[in-house]
Amino acid sequence: MSKKPAKAPSRSPAKNALGPLAKGTRPAAQKPPEIAAKRPARPASDDTADRIARALEAIATHLAATHAGATPALDLNAADAFVWHPNGRLSTVPRVSRVEIDLLKGIDRMRDILIENTERFANGLPANNALLWGARGMGKSSLVKAAHASINVTRKPADRLKLIEIHREDIESLPALMDILRAAPFHFIVFCDDLSFDGNDASYKSLKAVLEGGIEGRPENVILYATSNRRHLLARDMIENERSTAINPGEAVEEKVSLSDRFGLWLGFHRCSQDEYLAMVKGYCGHFDIAVAEDQLEREALEWATTRGSRSGRVAWQFTQDLAGRLGVRLSAK
Repeated sequence: MSKKPAKAPSRSPAKNALGPLAKGTRPAAQKPPEIAAKRPARPASDDTADRIARALEAIATHLAATHAGATPALDLNAADAFVWHPNGRLSTVPRVSRVEIDLLKGIDRMRDILIENTERFANGLPANNALLWGARGMGKSSLVKAAHASINVTRKPADRLKLIEIHREDIESLPALMDILRAAPFHFIVFCDDLSFDGNDASYKSLKAVLEGGIEGRPENVILYATSNRRHLLARDMIENERSTAINPGEAVEEKVSLSDRFGLWLGFHRCSQDEYLAMVKGYCGHFDIAVAEDQLEREALEWATTRGSRSGRVAWQFTQDLAGRLGVRLSAK
């Protein structure tokens, strides 16, 4: 019986070297040894963590050096007035823009009350935070600046009262300012002009805590003076909206209206009469030696107020500037 011839052995190198391949799969091309040797090795995870740590440390050192250079130590003896910036910086005000207190007409009662309160505070006696509210242009902010200047007239440099202005939009940084002033050797008036709150603005809570509510309380060497056209510092539509939409309207309104209650001293400023307006104009003209016949001065001043639609100290001052410019008189203090 004849035998079948034996099959010749397979000569496929891929099958012998790599074993059987999956159906439809082509053998992968092998890279030359010299190319594979040039591939860079992956860095160890420990090396990566070290490099990140060193980079973060360098950034922190740079930021600390930049911050130290941007906020140098402040000499409170350099001036009597400063402006607070929310980055923690107090900038000096060498010359305060103000009106002499004798030129503030028609607000005699408010003037006397505020000066008395300020003088008690400067002497280390108890005094109240003050809210000056009411009609526009009636001298609210002018009275604060004039009262500060009048208190310092006869005081030695070490006993002088410092005035620090904080802008309305920076109220949230007020606690940081309190921390700086608490350990200072001077007495400070922190002054915010045109203070009011609208919409969903919640920064008033920072002010409430500083005025009365915080566990640290207001520093004994700091008092707050604020001016506003609103008695309760909130727009009427804001109060009405709280009353109409809140689950408990009384509590919602009380939360926001109570802010003005934290000021122990309320001083109301109302629109002036015609006689008070003319007295302001004549006071300015007499102070700056503007020589005009009285009947002509009254006629022009009333016409100016009519075109502006109001009578106030601001309108009187604007008329005085216009009159002095037309007559070639410089408004320089005596």
